[in-house]
Amino acid sequence: MNDYAGQHEVISENMTSLITGELTRYVQELKQERKSHFHDGRKAQQHLETCWKQLEASKRRFERDCKEADRAQQYFEKMDADINVTKADVEKARQQAQLRHQMAEESKAEYSSTLQKFNSEQHDHYYTHIPNIFQKIQEMEERRIVRIGESMKTFAEVDRQVIPIIGKCLDEITKAAESIDHKNDSQLVIEAFKSGFEPPGDVEFEDFTQPMKRTVSESSLSNSRGDGKSEPKFGGKSKGKLWPFIKKNKGAGPEDFSNLPPEQRRKKLQQKVDELNKDIQKEMDQRDALTKMKDVYIKNPQMGDAASVDHRLAELGQNIEKLRLEVQKFEGWLAEVEGRLPMRTEQARRQSGLYEAQNTSAVNSCAQDRESPDGSYTEEQSQETEMKVPATDFDDEFDDEEPLPTIGTCKALYTFEGQNEGTISVAEGEMLYVIEEDKGDGWTRIRRNEDEEGYVPTSYVEVYLDKNAKDVYKSLQKISE
Repeated sequence: MNDYAGQHEVISENMTSLITGELTRYVQELKQERKSHFHDGRKAQQHLETCWKQLEASKRRFERDCKEADRAQQYFEKMDADINVTKADVEKARQQAQLRHQMAEESKAEYSSTLQKFNSEQHDHYYTHIPNIFQKIQEMEERRIVRIGESMKTFAEVDRQVIPIIGKCLDEITKAAESIDHKNDSQLVIEAFKSGFEPPGDVEFEDFTQPMKRTVSESSLSNSRGDGKSEPKFGGKSKGKLWPFIKKNKGAGPEDFSNLPPEQRRKKLQQKVDELNKDIQKEMDQRDALTKMKDVYIKNPQMGDAASVDHRLAELGQNIEKLRLEVQKFEGWLAEVEGRLPMRTEQARRQSGLYEAQNTSAVNSCAQDRESPDGSYTEEQSQETEMKVPATDFDDEFDDEEPLPTIGTCKALYTFEGQNEGTISVAEGEMLYVIEEDKGDGWTRIRRNEDEEGYVPTSYVEVYLDKNAKDVYKSLQKISE
């Protein structure tokens, strides 16, 4: 599977270098070329619009001059027909009419010239400039199409190069699948996770008619459970082994995330360490900048007072020291978790969902591996605690025979991929049945149907509890206790 995935990585790398990178650069070039062509088109359009505006202005001026010439001619004729007007006034009106007619002729000539120029520009625009621009755009698009075809051929060649290797990988995967021994796998799981319980002996008859001191039978269940000295771990972990998320909450959000399963705790601690390191780097960058500024002030006192940054430098030094102490603290917790995870304790193995094949020595030593290094997940209890609940853990081995009653419904707010043992995958918006409330550990037990049930994070669902069912559920819990 790793080799199969590696070949896909080879395909991805070759596609990135030979196709994606080249196409990205080519697309940028096309954008610039396309932008240039559209700029030329807008420029040609604006030039034609300018010529049209000049033609309209010339036309209106010619029209205005013609109307004024007509009015001047009419005024002259009126003055000439009036016997009361002097000859000087008539001559003046005649000259004015001639001037207006001359201006109209000039406007007519200018309008005619502007019209011819516009028609020529319009012809060039629609028959030369715009077709050339469209031709360039078409050629650009055709080059783009050819380039895409070449990229597709490159992709096919990249894929074809790894097909023989992928074929070998698939043959090996098939061979490995055919070599699976399910019986042996089942036996490995049984050896690794068996409870270690011994079936109890017969309960002896106690005769209350005789005045004798009654003693507990050595073969009784309560005695076998309470004998903490001979078998200190007897019946210790059945509950945790079946459902690793059922554990007592140590508090609301402890600083070391000890309320989380090991792998989730490791991720949270690593995330916290990374955040603190970023903060340290930020503070150090500020300190370096202020140190350079101080050196500049020392060399050039006229630019500023070097002593003015000392207080801030001291604060940054204190902040860095505090952050480093925090990093050391979280790194200590992280090292503790990472030191525990490779040991593959029984609960960590179930929580992380890793089911690796175990050799004979690992199976023989599984009893010693059941204790977690810091005791966070160890359910080993004192003799007094075991005597208080002599049969509860034993009965839990057979809880799966009787399905828990539903105590309400819930709606999935987000999609959750249940990859760990005991969890269940849900899709956003899905409605399911609630069969066990969150006990403070951040997990709610739900059921989809008779064959599918498991745990989901409480923050991923919106729970609607049935009050009557909840009361019955609590009553059943008290009775079982």
